[in-house]
Amino acid sequence: MKMGLVEESWRFYEWTKETKDPRTRNWFLLNDNPIYVILIVLAYYFIVWQGPKFMKNRKPYELQTFMIIYNWFLVILSAYMTFEIVYSSYLIGYFSTSNPLCAKYKHSEAYKDPKEMRLANVLYIYFLSKILEFMDTFLMILRKKDNQITYLHVYHHSSILIVWWIVMTYMPGGQSWMSSSMNCSVHVVMYAYYALAAIPSMRSKLWWKKYITKFQLTQFSLILLHTLQSAFTRCDFPKIGEYMLTLYMISMLILFGNFYIKSYNLRQMEKAKKDGVTLSNGKSNGHSKGHTNGYAKLD
Repeated sequence: MKMGLVEESWRFYEWTKETKDPRTRNWFLLNDNPIYVILIVLAYYFIVWQGPKFMKNRKPYELQTFMIIYNWFLVILSAYMTFEIVYSSYLIGYFSTSNPLCAKYKHSEAYKDPKEMRLANVLYIYFLSKILEFMDTFLMILRKKDNQITYLHVYHHSSILIVWWIVMTYMPGGQSWMSSSMNCSVHVVMYAYYALAAIPSMRSKLWWKKYITKFQLTQFSLILLHTLQSAFTRCDFPKIGEYMLTLYMISMLILFGNFYIKSYNLRQMEKAKKDGVTLSNGKSNGHSKGHTNGYAKLD
């Protein structure tokens, strides 16, 4: 029974080799064995586990200059990838077909088309950028901001690398342009915020933090809708990609939605209740305008 399971697993593994994209199968970290990416993720988990312990009796590092340079670099890189992914998709003709929402994935002939290769190249840069973004977590550890290293943060940073190893190995084209370009556009805004927030004099002027989370939730929703319509319209794209992205976007919506509710909605409600108590104690100096039933109006 055990031998049968092993044999079947090996046959499945051999079958997956046949379905790998011919363009990327020999690229660094994308060859026949996923062990390298798995080891990178395990190393990331180890640093997340041991890093705070290492920093426990040490002073936090002052990394302002590095953070400004690092975040602005990611802004520029994300802007470049957004443009290059969309423009490459345009050159291929994804948007000029009878159904612009269905970018067909060409498996066996894609390597013959330099336009398809151009898209695969920028998607590969996008994949590698997910390793670079581990630095977000390492900076939190070095600055002793352990409260920011949440389950959502670690799950998102580690899982997206695995997801994009699968994409780059089996389907680096077609419908994959949508999720990558959307994510890059969000990162332009997000890392610009982080770069500015690294400057103490700018922090009080950054009023748009919660809108970044809204932008992220909008991103996940659009990617999910794009993926679902791809499945229902039977767009020529690997089904495993559609299933994987659907489940991943649902997990992102749940986790980021929960984060938004806890970080903003509940916080506003708590603040409103405190303001209501102040009013009921007669400490409003007679100014009740803008309040309803003793609670501050929510934006």
